[in-house]
Amino acid sequence: MSTIKDLTAIVGSHHIVTSAAKSLRYRKGYRSGQGDALAVVMPGTLLEMWQVLKVLHRDNIVILMQASNTSLTEGSTPTGEGYDRDVVIVKGSRIKDLQLINQGKQILAFPGTTLANLEKTLKPLNREPHSVIGSSTLGASVIGGINNNSGGALIQRGPAYTELALYARIDENDELHLVNHLGIDLGNTPEEILDNLANRRFDLNNVPNSEERVGHNRNYEERVRDVDSDMPTRYNADPKGLYEASGAAGKVATFAVRLDTYPSEGELQVFYIGTNSPAVLEKMRRHILANFKNLPVSGEYMHKEAYDLAKIYGKDSLMVIDKVGTDILPTMFGMKASAERILGHIPTFKPYFPDRFLQRAGHLFPNQLPKRMEDYANRFQHYLQLKMSGEGIAEARAYLTDFFKEEEGEFFEANADETNKASLHRYVTASVPIRYQELHQDKIDILPIDVALRRNDDDWFETLPKEIDDKIEYKLYYGHFLDHVMHQDYILKPGVDAHELKQEMLKLFDQRGAIYPAEHNVGHLYDAAPSLIEHYKKNDPTNSFNPGIGKTSMRKWWEEY
Repeated sequence: MSTIKDLTAIVGSHHIVTSAAKSLRYRKGYRSGQGDALAVVMPGTLLEMWQVLKVLHRDNIVILMQASNTSLTEGSTPTGEGYDRDVVIVKGSRIKDLQLINQGKQILAFPGTTLANLEKTLKPLNREPHSVIGSSTLGASVIGGINNNSGGALIQRGPAYTELALYARIDENDELHLVNHLGIDLGNTPEEILDNLANRRFDLNNVPNSEERVGHNRNYEERVRDVDSDMPTRYNADPKGLYEASGAAGKVATFAVRLDTYPSEGELQVFYIGTNSPAVLEKMRRHILANFKNLPVSGEYMHKEAYDLAKIYGKDSLMVIDKVGTDILPTMFGMKASAERILGHIPTFKPYFPDRFLQRAGHLFPNQLPKRMEDYANRFQHYLQLKMSGEGIAEARAYLTDFFKEEEGEFFEANADETNKASLHRYVTASVPIRYQELHQDKIDILPIDVALRRNDDDWFETLPKEIDDKIEYKLYYGHFLDHVMHQDYILKPGVDAHELKQEMLKLFDQRGAIYPAEHNVGHLYDAAPSLIEHYKKNDPTNSFNPGIGKTSMRKWWEEY
């Protein structure tokens, strides 16, 4: 086939995968989702990526842009149905360059630039990236975060966002264009622009600031402090976050983004809070956001059932991250995927053997969670990790001391080990339903939902009707509590249909004025929100957007923004 031949000529035979078995790790999502693809192509330079896109556009191929394939809602994998043409996955992870500009006050990130690498690069400069999110340990990319309005845990900065980007689109005349909105003069033709950018043919420390475009989320502190609003603080389909590459969700092909960085927080302190009353946490939340002079850095929530299951099914992951660090994790995930592919052909090994092995191995080690956390787990149902910095530490200490003289619950100031273990324990909770399902293959299904609750939703903790609750084995509640973004994962009882139950669940969220998905984007698992539908229709010259589940990109794969 000429498409494969031309793609191979661009990237080389070692960087294109056409075997269905070898491409499975790219076609299958981390949580769910799997579909067919003609090929997976991995360009090594920005120019190669442009040449790949030209070939695929010429041959009328559905193009699926992929970074790290964390794929929490199947957005970076093909779906099993709905395509009228061949699909090719364009994976940008080989293009790893990262450029510090204006003395590190801003950065230029490329398709393969990871959040973990960005954090590490900025650390010697005592600066931080806009977002810090749990999936950075999976090798999540900076551009993936921008494309999906990833929220992260940092309450002061809001979702990842920029108006400064270099991206490709198809116009109303079915022509492919490269759009340079980085605010840097790089030339005129696509080839000239990409070559000059890759080879840094501009003054990195004298890049002009834009008078109109920004590299950060606008006015987020004002938004998050408005605790009386009947709208969620943040969600993917928020029109304020949809701008060219920001919120594009693969509808444009992003080559580079320009982002602001921030001074490091300095002294940090986590206050670990336990209570049996959701109302206590909400009262605290409203006061902190509305009245504190210093906003918290983050506020991560866990419910006891999530805590207990993560202690069992996330133990090995916590140990690996704690002892080895995050750098090796993307490699380990790749090795695990390869092992599953190889062992899957051997009848002796059950499906997901690596996960079964790791689960058993974890039992050989002692409990990893600190004593004070375990004490709270025995006495309380709800836990909040409130992280403060600078002068906010004393402010929070004084407030919490007085608050718990009257309210039900307690707090302690976590030491370094407790802070690290609490954070990791909260993070690995996201993998628990997957591990549980893999250990109970063909017996149960899982239903993950991430939802943005109203800022004024005092009754935030979910109480399900008995007819729904009876269908669920375990409920895992955790999330970014201060801005009311919750991850709610349900492990269903045997025989329960996840799709049918999901429709019932979403009706309940609609009644509460919540918006979903909150930060994992539409993918193939959700219908697009009305604001997102309106945005795409308004800016889609090809009239190809379909808001139904799994039906996007039926005729064209980019819309003009």
